[in-house]
Amino acid sequence: MSKTKLSTELQSLVDAKCSDPFAVLGRHPKDDKQVVVRAFLPHAETVALAEGNMPLTRIEGTALFEWHGLASQVPPCYRLIWRDQDHYEHIGYDPYCYGPQLPDYDLHLFSEGKHWHAYRLLGARVHEIENVAGVLFSVWAPNAERVSVVGDFNRWDGRCHQMRVHGNGVWELFIPGLEPGLVYKYEIRAKNGDILLKTDPYGRFYEVRPNTASIVTANDKFNWHDQKWLKQREKFDWQHKPISIYEVHLGSWQRGSEGELLNYRQLAVALVEYAKTLGFTHLELLPVTEHPYDKSWGYQTTGYYAPTSRFGSPEDFRWFVDYCHQHEIGVILDWVPAHFPKDAHALAWFDGTSLYEHEDPRLGEHRDWSTLIFNFGRYEVKNFLISSALFWLEEYHVDGLRVDAVASMLYLDYSREEGEWIPNKYGGRENLEAIDFLRSLNEITHQQVPGVLIMAEESTAWPQVTKPPYVGGLGFDLKWNMGWMNDTLRYMEKESIYRQYHQGELTFSLIYAFTENFLLPFSHDEVVHGKQSMLYKMPGDEWQRFANLRLVYFYMFTHPGKKLLFMGCEFGQGREWDSSQVLDWYVLAYPIHQGLQHLVKTLNHTYQKETALHANDFTDAGFEWIDCHDAHNSVLIYIRKDPETGAFLIVALNFTPVPREYYHIGVPAAGRYDEILNSDAQEFGGSGVINSPDGIWTQEQAWMNRPHSLYITLPPLGGVVLKHSQTAPGPQAVLTPPKKN
Repeated sequence: MSKTKLSTELQSLVDAKCSDPFAVLGRHPKDDKQVVVRAFLPHAETVALAEGNMPLTRIEGTALFEWHGLASQVPPCYRLIWRDQDHYEHIGYDPYCYGPQLPDYDLHLFSEGKHWHAYRLLGARVHEIENVAGVLFSVWAPNAERVSVVGDFNRWDGRCHQMRVHGNGVWELFIPGLEPGLVYKYEIRAKNGDILLKTDPYGRFYEVRPNTASIVTANDKFNWHDQKWLKQREKFDWQHKPISIYEVHLGSWQRGSEGELLNYRQLAVALVEYAKTLGFTHLELLPVTEHPYDKSWGYQTTGYYAPTSRFGSPEDFRWFVDYCHQHEIGVILDWVPAHFPKDAHALAWFDGTSLYEHEDPRLGEHRDWSTLIFNFGRYEVKNFLISSALFWLEEYHVDGLRVDAVASMLYLDYSREEGEWIPNKYGGRENLEAIDFLRSLNEITHQQVPGVLIMAEESTAWPQVTKPPYVGGLGFDLKWNMGWMNDTLRYMEKESIYRQYHQGELTFSLIYAFTENFLLPFSHDEVVHGKQSMLYKMPGDEWQRFANLRLVYFYMFTHPGKKLLFMGCEFGQGREWDSSQVLDWYVLAYPIHQGLQHLVKTLNHTYQKETALHANDFTDAGFEWIDCHDAHNSVLIYIRKDPETGAFLIVALNFTPVPREYYHIGVPAAGRYDEILNSDAQEFGGSGVINSPDGIWTQEQAWMNRPHSLYITLPPLGGVVLKHSQTAPGPQAVLTPPKKN
């Protein structure tokens, strides 16, 4: 059969190179009365117009079909009936009889980088035109020669549903008759002729790994029950309230009896009960954004708008958040805008060019992680990320984001040798575009969703991370205090006999503690890659290891700053965390592990109950040293206080295994002091060296620049919290130092 010579437009369509298929397909006028209807159906044997059952004629040698006739015979929106090569019959509205669906104003905002809700513009959305339901697909690929939607519905053939392009590089196509649950990708023809098969950057749901296709989801009709929580969240005075976060990797916290991953709903019920019992206020989830590789823990994200399908559907994840909120547990997501993986199905080289990343590897590649760096200076990329942040906060009601690897975003020379990076326009090492992005992120999220918390994992001394952008800050609410964490662990890993020479590693944190809004983290990063578990970082025999670990948690909960503890650390798991294995819950059969877990529970509840421990975490009004100089005995003593109520607590810590009896300390007020917490109590697995349950009465002797003093017992490798409970001397007042037996 000879092949008919086609016009340039038709030939580009047949060759699957067409950027404007609507120019030739669909219903087009020939003159005042006549129209031509043209369809391109590569798998069709016969085609007809359903209205009137009028057959279309195949253009010889092609999969193009045409009908010529009176305009009055064909409505503007018509259906095609076609029989495929396997003799199956299909009927549906022609996608090419519909005009553009994306508003010009939204497209303009997207190009300007100011469409904060770009997820409502791009992606695959259930859509209806004149009572005809279908799916509207749209994707940004400005350098593509052609983009098509492909899936089972068209045999993954990129010739079938070629999309139209707008001037800003956004492609769109409405396909009538498609429904939620449809699996799809975009087939992109690059200008060099390469054919790329890509998942939807704005996809809401993906196939379970190792498959990577996107899945069309229904419009959100979830019945939320957390209105009370959200209303309270808007006015949450987080700076003066307790925040204690339980950091969780969902895949290894718990699994089913056969080792299978649990559903979001199962995890919600179990996690909420556990976190509530232990007194945590929030859960922080390692990234649940979709990712192809389990061992990346979610930090190599490919789906910035999709909860991973490992644990269920988007609706299941909404149920997870809703359940947490109904039980007064906040949910924070680990979110990764610093970099993304090179997987061929995802964002890398998306339209045949470096679209989301920088082309120059000196700007666009993290060699440590073998990942790519977002081009933060590109409006549409900045829009993609800010819209992702708002998507989780608004559509899934999450209470905050922990922004991963902020330090790697701030510095152009991060983890690079000389010659491996490009200075900014002023010759400096600061990434000006990333700084602008972070400021915009924090300003916009707080404007759009009042009450949420945005936290920075920032490991350098970058100034004003938690100060507002209008004074030159980055605008985060909280910053992980990596300096405190590193100094504390470095000190605790030393044998107690050497700690006297390193007292400054503990006291240094109070020099800068109030320069930022700090969160104190013992996170997943500290219990992997050969760093050992928290328990086995501690020196000494088994008793000393547990005593040291109880002491370091005691120190964290009484030190200024909000709190974070990674799963398994609360009960003293012995081995390093392994994301492929469930936590060693079996160790809770042993009393010493039970005791540690009980201490964490008691610390959490004490931290929440005593306003002195949380009301002034970010100002020096909430902290005062009594003695930080007794390095010889490795003792620290300080006051935590709430000036508004006048409440205060005395915290005394002994970092040696030697009990300190009759230890003389100065206190600010006379009267009786009761020991309300002791990390060495037998109920926590300690040796039971405690102060008198009847309380301790002050001496009239001034000490440590204080008008009054106490003689207390400091337990071995332990800490005590004393609360002032009575001002007037009582019948049991001790007016002279106790004598040793």
